[in-house]
Amino acid sequence: MTKKEVSTDLLITTILEGIEEVKGQHIDLLDLREIENMVCDYFIICDGTSNTQVTAIANSIQKTVSKKLKDKPWHVEGLQNAEWVLMDYVNVVVHVFQKHTREYYDIESLWGDAKVTSIESNY
Repeated sequence: MTKKEVSTDLLITTILEGIEEVKGQHIDLLDLREIENMVCDYFIICDGTSNTQVTAIANSIQKTVSKKLKDKPWHVEGLQNAEWVLMDYVNVVVHVFQKHTREYYDIESLWGDAKVTSIESNY
């Protein structure tokens, strides 16, 4: 039995819904498809104000994607300390940071060739 493929656009939209549900902030979508040797097509980066909110954002993403798309991340790292949670959905990798950790690592600048789209938030 093969797993049903979820469209990347629908996955991105659903992940963004999960972030918005718990007021994730400063959401950026990095399109990595034009960069050679990338292991995924997109990064979604956002931040929360505390380890509690970072955990809540990650949980909301998982719950929303599971409920709407019947999909789950291939791998999740960082929930223990919730400074930086990485969620790997194969074509889309989500980075949920605490604000100070995001500023320190500044991964957006590491992928300077990526097309960056800032997502407007209601918060």
